[in-house]
Amino acid sequence: MSFPEPLLRLIDQLRRLPGIGPKGAQRLAFHLLKTPREETDRLCEALRDVKDQVTYCSICGNTTDVDPCVFCSSPTRDQRIICVVEEPQNVTAVENTREFKGAYHILMGALSPLQGVGPDDLKIKELLARVRKGVDEVILATNPNVEGEATALYLARLLKPLGVKVTRIAMGVPVGSDLEYADEITLKKAMEGRREV
Repeated sequence: MSFPEPLLRLIDQLRRLPGIGPKGAQRLAFHLLKTPREETDRLCEALRDVKDQVTYCSICGNTTDVDPCVFCSSPTRDQRIICVVEEPQNVTAVENTREFKGAYHILMGALSPLQGVGPDDLKIKELLARVRKGVDEVILATNPNVEGEATALYLARLLKPLGVKVTRIAMGVPVGSDLEYADEITLKKAMEGRREV
């Protein structure tokens, strides 16, 4: 059976979202079709509001509805310490620790030659400009995968000649897990990042 054209267009648009395949898009489309009009109107309004009101901070690149963002404009944040992350959603993960009181810099991705992402595709020039204005430490908090490691190494090579302290977040065995389930690379990183008790 063929679906009506508007439903097909909706399925096609939903399928373009990350993590949504053809079957997931179809399920979402039929869910929206059954949903009361008021709820779908609220969804449409929320989508429009995000596009109209949310932007990226001109300093760090984080998502914000005010520019500069709350982290860059806060007098209580230490602007001399910058935590570098790949994506805006990574800021939330760091903030949830309630430990970091510095500033952020969002790269908008990681180096990935196979995906065609090179240094010019990331916010690296902006990071270097911020560091040259007077930063004491840069914490590299890129993801613990091949692309994140390559990005961290690349940034470290660029940053160290500028006289700034460059650190990398520790990686290894997560709290609450068993060693027998950890892979070799995770255990190697845990051994390398060990500290005195």
